[in-house]
Amino acid sequence: QALLEESGGGSVQPGGSLRLSCVASEYIYGSYCLAWFRQAAGQKREGVAAIDTDLRTSYADSVKGRFTISQDNAKNTMFLQMDSLKPEDTALYYCAAAPVCGSELPPINAVGYWGQGAQVTVSS
Repeated sequence: QALLEESGGGSVQPGGSLRLSCVASEYIYGSYCLAWFRQAAGQKREGVAAIDTDLRTSYADSVKGRFTISQDNAKNTMFLQMDSLKPEDTALYYCAAAPVCGSELPPINAVGYWGQGAQVTVSS
């Protein structure tokens, strides 16, 4: 079983919505800060949203007010609800786990575990 497994990517028109899911292993869930990163073609990987073990959340400025991170403890699952999607949101989205994140997005070099990635494409 993968430590982090994403699902829910796809294609949508601008203004549409998608929800990404990430199932975390028992080893990770509840012990690590969980986050979403994304990497557009030719760009660096960047943090999008994070939720720590105290349920504090943080977001990149580019997605504040449009994306919502949450989790379902009964299913060891983290979600990223993405609304009002824009073409610039097109990227490969990765689920990630870091030891801590607090009130800020974890730096990329603090991530200990990565999911396999889920493609999100926003175009008309």
